[in-house]
Order: sequence, then structure tokens, then C-alpha cells
Amino acid sequence: MTAPNSSERKACWGARDELWKCLDDNSDQGAACEKFQKEFEANCPNQWVKYFTKRRDFLKFKEKMQVEGFKPAEESTQSS
Repeated sequence: MTAPNSSERKACWGARDELWKCLDDNSDQGAACEKFQKEFEANCPNQWVKYFTKRRDFLKFKEKMQVEGFKPAEESTQSS
């Protein structure tokens, strides 16, 4: 596989941005953004799709942690 050229990278990033905007606007409801998902997958190499999907998940988790803070799980007290 050869590396995408400049125009292919821009097409991929544009498709990713459109998908992410749609997901943000629709509370991460994938069904509402199916068209954008297909376009994203068609314009980006498979490895990039995997990377960007994981990246979005991480950024959403990070944002949640910054807003809500870390809340450790409550310890269950079991008597022995």
C-alpha cells in the first residue's frame, strides 16, 4: 500500500470531519450518520479508519474525564 497523496489525505480528513460533526450533532447516533460513515470509509485507508475511530473514542473519554472528573468505583465490603 502506498501512502495517500496530498489530495487523498485532504479528502480523508474532510470525510472524517464531516462524520465527527454529524456524530456530535446527533449525540453519537451512528444510524443518523450512515452516509458520512460510508464516505469516511471510502475515502480513508482501513488503518486510518481504525486509528481515527479509536482517536475519537479517546477524545470523548478525555473530555468526559475533564468535565466530570475521575470517580473511582465504590469498594464492596464483604464480610469474611
